[in-house]
Amino acid sequence: MKRLIAILFACFVGIPAVFGQAKKPTLMVVPSDEWCARNGYMSEYDNQGTVVRIPDYKRALQGDADLLLVVSKINTLMADRGFPLKNLETVLKSIERRTAEENLISSKTSGAALSQSPLDMLRQTAKADIILQLTWKVNTNGPKSYVTYNLQGLDAYTDKQVAGAQGSGKPSLSTDVPVLLEEAVLDHMDNFAARLQSHFDDLFEHGREAVVSVRVFDNGSGLDLETEYDGATLGEVIDEWMFENTVEHRFGKLESSENRVEYEQVRVPLYNAKGMALDTEAFVRQLRRFLMAEPYKIDSKVVVRGLGSAMLILGEK
Repeated sequence: MKRLIAILFACFVGIPAVFGQAKKPTLMVVPSDEWCARNGYMSEYDNQGTVVRIPDYKRALQGDADLLLVVSKINTLMADRGFPLKNLETVLKSIERRTAEENLISSKTSGAALSQSPLDMLRQTAKADIILQLTWKVNTNGPKSYVTYNLQGLDAYTDKQVAGAQGSGKPSLSTDVPVLLEEAVLDHMDNFAARLQSHFDDLFEHGREAVVSVRVFDNGSGLDLETEYDGATLGEVIDEWMFENTVEHRFGKLESSENRVEYEQVRVPLYNAKGMALDTEAFVRQLRRFLMAEPYKIDSKVVVRGLGSAMLILGEK
């Protein structure tokens, strides 16, 4: 009887330790586009002839004294609940170093520079699972102030909202924005964190959702997705590889022809066989290595479109 009690006691004691080891998603807090636009922190860049406006986070951090404090406060509230966070300011500094290095890279043929949107650079450098997008506004009611806020948890791969909290705090004599924000959001943070963890648990079980495109270079080689290998077309070979390498064999085919195929809702494992984090680019590189081997021996090029999207172009690098 004593032995049974000891075993049961050990099991119950071990339960918190097991749950404490559950992997948490990595988060990064950023001010929303609406907040940046309202406060004049937007910049423009030329994306292949189209002018795109995006938030200028660096200028916002340097120009708004409250922003850094507000981001730090949300970081602290989430860290207290066991969620690791990427610091926006630190990530921006990493991007600056990376940009300085990449500015020195150019094509041997045309001298063209690398093309990548600032937002893509932010997300790829941060490697966060979930972006916490925050909007807030300070209101006054006589001598008192209060904050109206909207906090959204966005999947960094799909941009889908997976958690949210919004509302207004109680009027206070304090004018300290981080304090007002904490008072406003505190009652909702546990439920917000639980929703984030639930989403990440679903990713862990069912894989990340991604988009994978396959194209063919028009180089006169005659290779296309209808080229046959041992009685199966190349398109069928790739379909089978997707079936074998996605979580629970889950993926959908949006469109297909002899020169292109578009896969959506591709469930990519969070980690590879070695336990290393796996993103869409790494997943597509696995397909590239498979097609480089016998009997296909197809050279190809991987083009990254963001954390949740990558393209494999067949025929050459």
